[in-house]
Amino acid sequence: MTDQARRDAVEAALGKLDLDSKARLLAGQDMWSLPELPEIGLKSLVMSDGPIGVRGVRWTADDPSVALPSPTALAATWDPALARRAGRLLAQEARRKGVHVLLAPTVNLHRSPLGGRHFECCSEDPYLTGEIGTGYVQGVQDGGVGATVKHFVANDAETERLTVDNIVAPRPLRELYLAPFEAIVRNAHPWGIMSAYNQVNGSTMTEHRYLQNEVLRGEWGFDGYIVSDWMAARSTTGDILGGLDVAMPGPRTVYGEALAAAVRAGEVPESAVDDAVRNVLRLAARVGILEGAEPVVTEPPAGIDGDALAREIARRAFVLVRNENRVLPLDPSRIRKVALIGAAARDARVLGGGSAQVFPEHVLSPLDGLTAALPKGTLTYAVGADPSDELAVADKGFELHAVCRDEDGEIIGTSTVPGGQIQWIGNDLPEGVTYDVLHSVEVTGTFVPRESGEHAFGTRGLGGYTLTVGGEVLFDGVRQLGAEADPFEAFFGSPIERGRVVLTEGEPVQVSLRHVLPRIDGVPVEAVVFALVHLGPQRDPDELIAEAVEAARAADTAVVVVATTERVESEGFDRVDLRLPGHQDDLVRAVAAANPNTVVVVNSGSPVELPWRDRVAAVLLSWFPGQEGGAALADVLLGAEEPGGRLPTTWPASLADAPVSEVTPTAGELHYTEGVFIGYRAWEEAGAVPAYPFGHGLGYTDWVYESLTLDGTTATVRIRNTGTRRGREVVQLYLAPLDDTVERPARWLAGFASAEAAPGETAEVTVELPRRAFETWDESANAWKRIPGTYEVQAAHSLADRRLGATLQA
Repeated sequence: MTDQARRDAVEAALGKLDLDSKARLLAGQDMWSLPELPEIGLKSLVMSDGPIGVRGVRWTADDPSVALPSPTALAATWDPALARRAGRLLAQEARRKGVHVLLAPTVNLHRSPLGGRHFECCSEDPYLTGEIGTGYVQGVQDGGVGATVKHFVANDAETERLTVDNIVAPRPLRELYLAPFEAIVRNAHPWGIMSAYNQVNGSTMTEHRYLQNEVLRGEWGFDGYIVSDWMAARSTTGDILGGLDVAMPGPRTVYGEALAAAVRAGEVPESAVDDAVRNVLRLAARVGILEGAEPVVTEPPAGIDGDALAREIARRAFVLVRNENRVLPLDPSRIRKVALIGAAARDARVLGGGSAQVFPEHVLSPLDGLTAALPKGTLTYAVGADPSDELAVADKGFELHAVCRDEDGEIIGTSTVPGGQIQWIGNDLPEGVTYDVLHSVEVTGTFVPRESGEHAFGTRGLGGYTLTVGGEVLFDGVRQLGAEADPFEAFFGSPIERGRVVLTEGEPVQVSLRHVLPRIDGVPVEAVVFALVHLGPQRDPDELIAEAVEAARAADTAVVVVATTERVESEGFDRVDLRLPGHQDDLVRAVAAANPNTVVVVNSGSPVELPWRDRVAAVLLSWFPGQEGGAALADVLLGAEEPGGRLPTTWPASLADAPVSEVTPTAGELHYTEGVFIGYRAWEEAGAVPAYPFGHGLGYTDWVYESLTLDGTTATVRIRNTGTRRGREVVQLYLAPLDDTVERPARWLAGFASAEAAPGETAEVTVELPRRAFETWDESANAWKRIPGTYEVQAAHSLADRRLGATLQA
């Protein structure tokens, strides 16, 4: 079917709808979907969060999803083709779950290392972000599923995110923050864009006529739908006239009946509603849920093994930033003993917190991966230090189910509960249960402790609670809604300890948490959200570190896994520092002093300070590596595969060194005073030296850059593998102005490509430098302007390791 035939089907359907039906179609009917309209053959359109998996409409481990590595990991591969394969897998997952539109990718920039949602974005560089995002969107839509690029625009921090007014001058707005969106719209033609919570230069983004109507739709030719971030739409007239098509979630939104009333009152022209409905119907036609319109993809791509792809992306994303005396890879045939240390080595953190959360069917931790890969008896394990002393959702050792009751205490439904968290949102209630009748939910079952000692139990969420452990009531009371401005934090906020019980390893105990639902006015979607939380016995940190040191001293190699926690990196708040939580820094120092062959694996989604980095033999950044992270780690540590990643963002030695770090508004405004100087651009402008520069990453072989030739703006680079094993190199091309008449960075990424070669072999890559690399945004002319002059094209292993140069006249 041609695009014209699809347009004809959309116009025919639009012509059959009255005002009320049109207004209703633009409002969510529940948390994740739009209403069906049988009169035009339109099925209900279903959306789901991403970006590392497809959670679907149920927020529960009962409905598992493949969990890929985090977006920072995907960007660290510097491989748009791999991102496209990831997108195709996610489309496969979406179709399996009946999802038509994936709410991903996130392509906001790493403006400050304190950004709490840093892990969910790709890079500090707009070009790299745009290339990875383009591949991702192409892959999702290859599978016939719509991608929704978010969060448009300048949603680069979480502090006061619902209301903050980000003041950004036109030039950095164009050259940095809009740039990834523009590249993806032009090159991947996404079917959706999500409008952000924040304001930009005085206008809330859902109402931003200039950016949504004039730039996105007008200049760039975007023809998809624009959906609000969840609960971001606040003005009926402002949003519809500002270009917002869909207000989510439902059933209570500023559209629907309110929009129809605004049209009848003469506040909104019906043509504006028609334009929005047309965009939604076009999306429906593309995904195949509008009668009479053939979907864009009638034959989805061949099936993809999700486990295998998750493992491949993880190992290709690992960034080896230090490898003294080539301690890595380890030789399994020569190693007698490996000491694996760290709480995160056993209980891996494979994804970030917030709406990016999915529930994988299984998770392979570093302990799992190395146990399977090493000969029996080779591996020892010690906790060493736990990054968190905060209660977490009941998980290991708990076997639970939920019982739903009405106000009279009668059972009206039951449900399994794979963990201690209940998140029933919208229609996601147990069979036979309705919100009107549901009064309380009891999470009950058994807990088998892994350690003897004093265990802490508590609650997370609003409402009434009765917590009982081993027949003892630890808490009976209510948590009221406080002054939280962010609804996400109000529902998912900090866990609260309610009591402690001494338990014995291996001996089961009965647990029960009865929750009485809070009734909160004004909440746009009905939900039951709460959790039973738990913290095991807390041993003396010095004792734990001493045990780890003894294990390290007895081993040939010590592998220490350090990590952040959900209270450090998650949606809804920014970080306050870059330190590793708990006593993990002390642990690394002590282990490194005991064993010179100490390898540290950093399990974080974004930069952390590594004050001991020069005292250890190797440092490997694993990001949030997804469900197969432990297997991928074994592949890389033992040399079956090389770490393929390069840094997508600069890694500071300390927060104080970072040229741009402010994320806290003043009087509601956050001024982007740094202009075009963020990321590596700002580091070079300030003359500051980070711990590890943008683009840095070591493999297991060596490369010589032999030649760089230019044919106009086409660069060809020949490299040779001078090492002893096959490898992969990411050739990075930077453009540096030699006679600049405009204030610009010292250099910027203008292209990149990967090459593989066996020992002694050469490989060539050819990269076309984009026209935009030679342009800046002229604020006086409100247009792009090519800057003539002499430029050096620099072929580099990283920003700080530039190997060859050649000049051109632009």
